[in-house]
Amino acid sequence: MASRYDSSLQSQNPISQAQNSVEKLHYAVSQAMSHPNERMIEQAQNRLAHTEQAVRQAGNSLNGQAVELAEEMLAEEKSRLASLTSRQQGEQTK
Repeated sequence: MASRYDSSLQSQNPISQAQNSVEKLHYAVSQAMSHPNERMIEQAQNRLAHTEQAVRQAGNSLNGQAVELAEEMLAEEKSRLASLTSRQQGEQTK
């Protein structure tokens, strides 16, 4: 799966920025899953907000396939983070 996060674009256009942002989100969510504490989860949530903005900006691109891939990767990371957040909240209520 890590290969999906490899970017073939070298320039900093909206598409590559969105892909780079998704890669950083993937790392932040992975870190939060490995070390599930409030600080790490907050950092991942902040990265999520930044990534959503980058993907929205890339949505204006003519490269629909690349935007679609970035959106799919973003949705996957949102799901991972939501799972972690709900698990963390469940542990706090025990």
